[in-house]
Amino acid sequence: MEQLIQVNSQAPLHTVFLGLGTNLGDRLANLQAGLRALSQDVDIIAVSGLYETDPVGVTDQPPFYNAACSARTALDPEPLLDRAKEAERSLGREPGPRWGPRPLDIDILLYDSELVETPRLRIPHERLAERGFVLRPLADLDPCLVVPGLELSVADLLVKAGSEGVRHIAGPGWECSGGGLL
Repeated sequence: MEQLIQVNSQAPLHTVFLGLGTNLGDRLANLQAGLRALSQDVDIIAVSGLYETDPVGVTDQPPFYNAACSARTALDPEPLLDRAKEAERSLGREPGPRWGPRPLDIDILLYDSELVETPRLRIPHERLAERGFVLRPLADLDPCLVVPGLELSVADLLVKAGSEGVRHIAGPGWECSGGGLL
């Protein structure tokens, strides 16, 4: 008789908030594919509304679609970054100019209430407090969330940063439209 042995490999789960953006190709399909790719290693809890935003930094490029999601994962910050970069590459992202056009960009905005600073990664995301195109979707998920290190809520940061150039185009559920099921 065969005996089954179960090993409890449950690692602690971390709550993370991720920002997603795209301005090349089928922007909606790119974000949906990015969420599907992430869902292999993270349990997506909620997805923000969808926003079209003006480019920042390099302005001579198409507008972006931006969104955010909250998720739980057993991955530590750097392996989560590796997973996000793998998802970006799977959609054709190649090295290019900073703030240039891209089919998919995934940023780790928050990881539990931790402050992380390594040569490859900074959490909270280093420009979170000044970017309405990141804060607006994040506010959809939890406007009262206090950003570690800044000790201000997402809603307070959004008031300071403003949301010029950020246009709401779809509410919750856009991630499932057109057969893009998570």
